[in-house]
Amino acid sequence: MTKAQRLKGELIKTVPVPLGDRSYNIHIGDGLLNDLGVLIAPVLRRPNVVIVTDENVAKIHLQAVRTSLLDAGITVSSVVLPAGEATKSYDRFTDLTNQLLALGTERKDTLIALGGGVIGDITGFAAAVLRRGMDFIQVPTSLLAQVDSSVGGKTGINTPHGKNLLGAFHQPRMVVIDLAVLDTLPARELQAGYAEIVKYGLIDDPDFFSWLEENGARIRTGDRTAQAYAVAKSCEAKARIVAEDEFEAGKRALLNLGHTFGHALEAECAYDGTLLHGEGVAIGMAMALDLSVRMGIANPEDLVRYRAHLQSVNMMASAAQVGKALDAGQLLGHMAQDKKVDAGEIVFILGPIGGAATHKGIDLDLVKAVLQDSIDG
Repeated sequence: MTKAQRLKGELIKTVPVPLGDRSYNIHIGDGLLNDLGVLIAPVLRRPNVVIVTDENVAKIHLQAVRTSLLDAGITVSSVVLPAGEATKSYDRFTDLTNQLLALGTERKDTLIALGGGVIGDITGFAAAVLRRGMDFIQVPTSLLAQVDSSVGGKTGINTPHGKNLLGAFHQPRMVVIDLAVLDTLPARELQAGYAEIVKYGLIDDPDFFSWLEENGARIRTGDRTAQAYAVAKSCEAKARIVAEDEFEAGKRALLNLGHTFGHALEAECAYDGTLLHGEGVAIGMAMALDLSVRMGIANPEDLVRYRAHLQSVNMMASAAQVGKALDAGQLLGHMAQDKKVDAGEIVFILGPIGGAATHKGIDLDLVKAVLQDSIDG
């Protein structure tokens, strides 16, 4: 950014994602939607973008983003999709790519994913395959997307067989995180995103988990200082892991802590809004800790502590709280379709708080017992 460029918002932190010639920055600040044109102009191959967003986000943020881009001399088009997890489908993906082609989108143009994880995933996947690869920029508007899905280049859509089973690794050119958008989120969405923040503490940062035990409620109630710290800390953790293992050949799999269980719950709920992704992950991490305790690789106190923290921030900790009839056998069937399955074996992320690791060859009767106990509450 040159001296001639002035931000209207506050740029709090820039986190680099070092990936050689695919490196990019995560800009974190307050009010940055109004500065989007200034921030992204240097990385555009030509000043023409298409914003992909959903109906809910469009009503609140689309005009401000369009104005910022136009003020920076960037030509703007937009595609507005329905909101919700069901948008990550074959049909909506076909609709999106057809609309982008109908707009005359060229390979040197850039797609902007303005929305939560659903919009980021489907837009990134479209960018990965359209014209055999286009640039895209992540502008996450949910807490979950800000701390997790917008960073790292995982893109994709769901299938009837499970979540994120079609996709590609395709890194964004930039991630722009405006903390001010968190003030517009429904309380449930903000709460669901919090699960992905807790995940980083559980994986390998017990001190961060301790900080969350003290400060988690401040994040949910809009304390900007706490939000900025937690989002930056999460992005730094994600960037470090992605830089070490971009294509999930090893350590990056740890970022799926709780997701094998959580994705099964989402699939069983048919992505109908009964269970948000972050809610499924929160429950899934409780299940993973429960399984870890039963296998003797975590202390019972870890599970008690984690459940107590979820309760303190009013989050669900068991499948019994989902409000839908669930069957342990069917959930196990969904888990067998998880994208991390290796040679027919489900790969689990397990361990104590701050000591997660991958595990295979787990007794599925033990897993089923964990599922059943969570269903029973």
